[in-house]
Amino acid sequence: MSSGVTVAKKRNANIELLRIVAMLMILVLHYNSSADVLLHLGVPATGVQVFATIMEAICITGLNTYVFISGFFMSKSKVKLSRMLQLICQVYFYTILISIAMMMVGTYVVQENDSVYKFVQYIFPISSEHYWFVTAYVIMYLFAPIMNVAVEHLKRVQLKAIIIGLLVWFCIIKSFVPVYFVTDDKGYKYGWFLVLYLIAAYVRKYDVVLFINAKKSALVFLISCGLIFLFSIFFHYVNLTRGGFIYYSEVPIHLNFIFTLTGSLGLFSFFRFYRMRENKVADVVRFVAPLTFGVYLLHMHLEIQGRWVTWIEHLIGRVPVDSVIGYFIHLMISIFIVFVAGIFVDFIRKTIFSYVGRVMYNTWLFKKIRELDEKLC
Repeated sequence: MSSGVTVAKKRNANIELLRIVAMLMILVLHYNSSADVLLHLGVPATGVQVFATIMEAICITGLNTYVFISGFFMSKSKVKLSRMLQLICQVYFYTILISIAMMMVGTYVVQENDSVYKFVQYIFPISSEHYWFVTAYVIMYLFAPIMNVAVEHLKRVQLKAIIIGLLVWFCIIKSFVPVYFVTDDKGYKYGWFLVLYLIAAYVRKYDVVLFINAKKSALVFLISCGLIFLFSIFFHYVNLTRGGFIYYSEVPIHLNFIFTLTGSLGLFSFFRFYRMRENKVADVVRFVAPLTFGVYLLHMHLEIQGRWVTWIEHLIGRVPVDSVIGYFIHLMISIFIVFVAGIFVDFIRKTIFSYVGRVMYNTWLFKKIRELDEKLC
């Protein structure tokens, strides 16, 4: 996710900006969920809930986009053991050290129902899905070498047929059949990540122009978001007036819903056409973008994810539930605070990792890791 790809010795500023935008969109999703401002089945919608649903429809595309960026670049690069180990160490930095820091300042809450499994979530954060996104991403990363070989050696028609088949299985059927399938994971597992990876790899390999130009790409994105919103509102209304559609009313905001996918592709395509000027702003974007993964790891920490909105409420007041403007202002300030805090913490983490890397560069362990990187590549 936070892996860098260099173009002429510099990261692609357009895509790095998209990485930042995608993480901000993810923050909006988590804010809406934590603030409990989304639609409630069987209850008439308020103005804030309708507006929050619009924000949800726009921002749900951010998660797919974040994964798509990784697939686009990773599919043409070498998958390194050192990168995987760095990612795992980054996860442990947050799961363990953040918990210790919270204990030291007295904000760590010990409850009676805390169990051995919670302890396991800290010791084995990836296997236990402390962060579901990280678990899915790591599995995708492990499959990357296999998928890269397949992408490079399969004929274009074969690769296209595989992607279409996977889309039918993971996306198209569930998008239009209003019943829950046991094999559907709503896009929140590694299976959907593998699909996104292959689509991104196909687009990269054959330099596929998804939507002709930036305007058409933006139009696809906006239409897709509009349809997500309309589906959500329509089935909420149907459920309110006639009952039923309890499951399907939430399908429009699943990651593997058809219009979530098209919206993500439209967003990616727009930033692919967009060109940032090479100036200090572009340099700032390149500096900040690799740190965005830390924003996710910080605010979705097991002890923080359900509490950060409440903490912010202590600073700027409660989430306004009767004023759309008030809700939006509160949302923007909250997202800004969390994003800046996450970037700052991950900058500290990166500084520590860089120092350790320099000190241990010539140790037996680091030499062995570099040797394995060369052999695997």
